Amino acid sequence: MLTKQQKTKQIEESQQLLEKNQTLIFTDFTGLLTSDLKTLRQLLREFDAKFKVTKKRLLKIAFGKKGIDYDPTQFDQQVGVIWLPKDLFGPAGKIYQFLKELAKAKKELKILGGWDRQTKKEITAEEFMTIAKLPTREVLLTQIAFMLTMPLRQIMVALNERAKKI
Repeated sequence: MLTKQQKTKQIEESQQLLEKNQTLIFTDFTGLLTSDLKTLRQLLREFDAKFKVTKKRLLKIAFGKKGIDYDPTQFDQQVGVIWLPKDLFGPAGKIYQFLKELAKAKKELKILGGWDRQTKKEITAEEFMTIAKLPTREVLLTQIAFMLTMPLRQIMVALNERAKKI
């Protein structure tokens, strides 16, 4: 049981994290080992993100103090929060890969949902999975460049074949 001072400290920490981070992803980490959570934290450091376990009720209070209308107590499970300083698009793919690795080991980290502070919108678990499955920015740019150069290549091949016949 946390003391009132410890609870106040957690609320203040959550408020500071809310100020510094744009996106929050709520997860159910039931059944994961400490080593799995350590691996997740290391993966998130690449994006200056954090994974933190906070009581849902205290998190709701911190949200209220920041004027955010979102209720994390809606989740029945334990909640761990992934705090992302930027948008979801960069880290989502890495988190998805981590989820797949856990699934191979017969473990599960469930994505429950999230909150985007910039747009003030809720992110559902389905939306997260859709975003996570998208290719990275670099892959998309490569695909676009390939698509733009394809008609030019086809014309070059056609001209080359025509020149061989003449």
